[in-house]
Amino acid sequence: MTQARNVLGGELEVCCTSPMTGYYRDGKCSTGAGDVGSHIVCAQVTEEFLAFTKSRGNDLSTAVPAFDFPGLKPGDRWCLCASRWKEALDAGVAPPVVLSATHALAVEYVSLDELKQHALDLA
Repeated sequence: MTQARNVLGGELEVCCTSPMTGYYRDGKCSTGAGDVGSHIVCAQVTEEFLAFTKSRGNDLSTAVPAFDFPGLKPGDRWCLCASRWKEALDAGVAPPVVLSATHALAVEYVSLDELKQHALDLA
C-alpha cells in the first residue's frame, strides 16, 4: 500500500491527535471509499468558521460523548470536508490550513493557490 500524499507532493503528515481527527481517527486527513464527505483538508478552526458550519447544520463546537467527540474550539486542528472548506472560502470564512497535512485529493475541490493563500505552513 502506498503512503498518502499531501497537496505539496510529500508524505501526508499528522493534522492533529488532540483532539484525534481524521476519517479513520488516526490524526491524519487520510481518505478511502467509505469517506463520502472527503475529510481531507487539515484546518485550524476559527470562531467564524465554527459559527458558519453550525449555521449549515454541522455543529463542530458541541461535544458528542457518544462518539467520543469533545467539540472543537478556535485553534483546534481538524480534518474538514473539502466541500465545506470550499463553501467557507466562498463565504469569506475559510479557516487556515496546514498544507503538509492536507490530502492531495483536496485539489479536486479547491485550487492549490486558494489553499496556499490560507496556509499556516508556508514561509
